[in-house]
Amino acid sequence: MLNVGLTGGIGCGKSTVARMLARKGAFVIDFDGLAHEVQEPDAAAWKAVVAEFGPEVLRPDRTLDRDKLGAIVFNDAAKRHRLNGIVHPAVFEEWRTRRDAICLEKPDAVVIADVPLLFEVRMQAMLDLVLLVYLGPEGQIRRIMKRNGYSREEAALRLASQMPIDEKVPLADLVIDNEGTFEETEARIEEIWRQLTETEREKRLGSAA
Repeated sequence: MLNVGLTGGIGCGKSTVARMLARKGAFVIDFDGLAHEVQEPDAAAWKAVVAEFGPEVLRPDRTLDRDKLGAIVFNDAAKRHRLNGIVHPAVFEEWRTRRDAICLEKPDAVVIADVPLLFEVRMQAMLDLVLLVYLGPEGQIRRIMKRNGYSREEAALRLASQMPIDEKVPLADLVIDNEGTFEETEARIEEIWRQLTETEREKRLGSAA
């Protein structure tokens, strides 16, 4: 098994790249999806979030109101740190469980951990290699505005809350430049998929030697 991280910045097109890799045969574990799952009503992380931030962060159906919770932590680093301290360990535990189950079923799998804040949480040491989807800041702002209906100021504020994309480039093992056309990105994915499957094979045969 090859344990790969996939990351980028907001608006970089990481979800599109994840779908391309899945079509090639990768097993993609979406950390945003895991974060939602571990915070379902009555799950341990849900109980801890409600205990920390109060019942006012709940909707009438007892699910977390993510917009309300986001507004609480967005401009408060201490509260954001407390929320992350609840959610991240639960997400990592679920990721390990799913990754190990995939490996048991398919020992030669390429498993992609789709993690928006991979470098911010210093996850790279847990992975064999990291893929970065790159789009320059101006392109990110344009895509955020189009996707979310934000003003330029709102988009820039969201971008400023993350580690700058250019600081992530030297930390990645492979970079997927998403500045071009959809077809150009597909061609790059084709090349990267060959590299990933070959690296997986070398790792597996090396472990067996």
